Amino acid sequence: MKFHHIGIPTTETHEGEEYMEGGKLFYTDPEASEYKIEWLRFDADSPMPKELQEHPHAAFMVDDIKTAIEGKNVLIEPFEVFPGLTIAFIMEDTAPIELMQATA
Repeated sequence: MKFHHIGIPTTETHEGEEYMEGGKLFYTDPEASEYKIEWLRFDADSPMPKELQEHPHAAFMVDDIKTAIEGKNVLIEPFEVFPGLTIAFIMEDTAPIELMQATA
């Protein structure tokens, strides 16, 4: 497991935002941030869990996402966010954690 980024919810617009229709949220590319910050700005009717909308999350690359979520409190089941990248969210105590697997 390797640290990838930190996701921080915000209500402010950030340069370079992209929109995720299914999640009804704007996000920035953490690779464009010196400190690996992904800014997340949610629409009022976003279906994303409140844990993600209200709390920062740490994100980690894993070799096998299905193995990584076994026995964990899964917040969002694995899904392909775009071709070549599958993500899932778990809860570690009260903290949301994003797990990421390169699939290409």
